Amino acid sequence: MTQRTVLALLASTATILTSLAPVADAQEAAKTGVRPVAELNWKGAGVPGVATAVVNGDMAKGASHFYLRYNKGFVSPVHYHTPDHHVTTVTGTLVLTVDGKEHRLAPGSYFALINKANHAASCVGSDDCVMFIDARGPWDVVVEKK
Repeated sequence: MTQRTVLALLASTATILTSLAPVADAQEAAKTGVRPVAELNWKGAGVPGVATAVVNGDMAKGASHFYLRYNKGFVSPVHYHTPDHHVTTVTGTLVLTVDGKEHRLAPGSYFALINKANHAASCVGSDDCVMFIDARGPWDVVVEKK
């Protein structure tokens, strides 16, 4: 085999491998659960100023892991969620009110809401609030009746 033939084969192999990279990346993400932030698929949650990006599971059908984003200035009414859930703040400052007590939660803070705990939340400061949620069942939002 000549050097020219070897170089041509290497170039062809590199082209083939490069074209397969997106397929391999998607397969690896499905296998490992790796999801770079640039690949999050944000969708409106049906409430102005709120969006979600699911990374695992199906929010409507069962347990799931997802990001929840509140635009800066967003204020929720008092509500609860049927599934127990565990939350970590990622960005922004979330003010969570549970049992009449306000908690200012900076990035890295954690909270869990279980047994349909009534709460309200607001996003204060100059940044949007992003939270990562581990929901233990189908996600819902039930607004407290007045």
